[in-house]
Amino acid sequence: MFKPTVGPIIGHTTTNHARIFLRGELQNNASVFAGIRYRRPGEERWSHGVFAKLTTVRDMSDVIALNNLVADTEYEYQAGWFSPMSPVHTVETVQELPLQWPRGIYRFRTQSSKPTIPRAYIVGSCRYLRMTAGVPSAPHLGDRIFASITNLAQQADPPISAMLMTGDQIYVDDLNVIAPDREFKEILSKYRSAFSQPNIAKLMSSVPVYMILDDHEIEDNWPANESKADAYLYKNAIAAYELYQASHSPAHKLLSNGQIDRKLEQYWYQLAEGDIEWFVTDSRTRRNLSANDRRILDEEQEQALCKWLIHSPARVKFVVTSVMFYPDRKAHGDDAWKAFPEQRLRLLETIRTHRIKNVIFVSGDVHGSLTSRLTHSEDPDFEVHTIVSSPLCNSKLLPYAKASTFILDQPLARTTAGDYQHELTSQVVSQDNFAHLIADAEQVRVSYHDRDGQLLQSVGIPLC
Repeated sequence: MFKPTVGPIIGHTTTNHARIFLRGELQNNASVFAGIRYRRPGEERWSHGVFAKLTTVRDMSDVIALNNLVADTEYEYQAGWFSPMSPVHTVETVQELPLQWPRGIYRFRTQSSKPTIPRAYIVGSCRYLRMTAGVPSAPHLGDRIFASITNLAQQADPPISAMLMTGDQIYVDDLNVIAPDREFKEILSKYRSAFSQPNIAKLMSSVPVYMILDDHEIEDNWPANESKADAYLYKNAIAAYELYQASHSPAHKLLSNGQIDRKLEQYWYQLAEGDIEWFVTDSRTRRNLSANDRRILDEEQEQALCKWLIHSPARVKFVVTSVMFYPDRKAHGDDAWKAFPEQRLRLLETIRTHRIKNVIFVSGDVHGSLTSRLTHSEDPDFEVHTIVSSPLCNSKLLPYAKASTFILDQPLARTTAGDYQHELTSQVVSQDNFAHLIADAEQVRVSYHDRDGQLLQSVGIPLC
């Protein structure tokens, strides 16, 4: 067996289930299989191999589901791919082959079943990796920060439950002016390069990773900049996104037989861990830009989000939106929630009138990191917070956000019932960084670290 050409990537992980993405290589039209075996550290015997047949339709990649795991338990696993001599093998018959597994051993941990213990997460977005003629340019610059995240994760207490990557994991449009990538194979090449750099590969093989797309997975400011010629680009970009980002997420349901449902009805999804829940929105592909019904989230998604906000018993509710919920930018804000004020106000009024506590919006996009607080002039019980973490690696062509980037001297929204007023609760980080979140009984502690892992600032968001 050979090492995966991309991966393994730990995806959606629960108390008893884990999804692992990996990619092999085409072998002269011969059958190719990928496999994983696992055990608890200290055990001598490995599990039976779990296999998947790889096809060119999925770029020789697949996601393997491990089921019936034990909660709050570390597992070690091996992963690889191979092409058997006989062309008639199936995923059942290859289990009987005497395989030589790759020597590399990876580790991951299942969720704890304890409902109220402290939980920790990493949040980041906007990882720029320039490609020139299909080859990454100075890839170590875009990969460096992931070594720092891994170092933190190896020492973290409480352990890191997951990393949330909230958009722009790749830049399909990095050379838009000169030679934009539109072909499926070109976009796939970007994903392979981005996810196989050594530091990010090491991190994603051990920490569950949850992703959602933003515009650069397709095109800058999509769909506002969409032209009639972009239908071909969109089809290819979305197909690649589904293979490399959505495939290992909870957007794919788990069937009763323990297999992952190949059907994908939407990109937004929910995940829960104890008394903390996340609603990861798709604030990019379901937009309606018509004047009479402007939406950043489609109607079905808005209704699902409001239903979750109202009825979920979670103590802390994180809402991921790849673009900023608030504060608004002075310039270029029309790509974010600023341009959809009616829908934003509906969400805020839902939170306020139903007296929902501990709602925190999490986003990236703006190439600056911050925390901020939203209150209501006539309702002292209303409070919402936002955590912004961006970028993991900036392009030299793009500026970092500063405090002066944002509109902070006027209410976010004015209504007959009162004004929604906001303020920064942190400094604005204007350099490459990531956020380390710890949610305990009293607060969500947000710590921003630079690309070398050094602490930049730490802010506490009190919980009710």
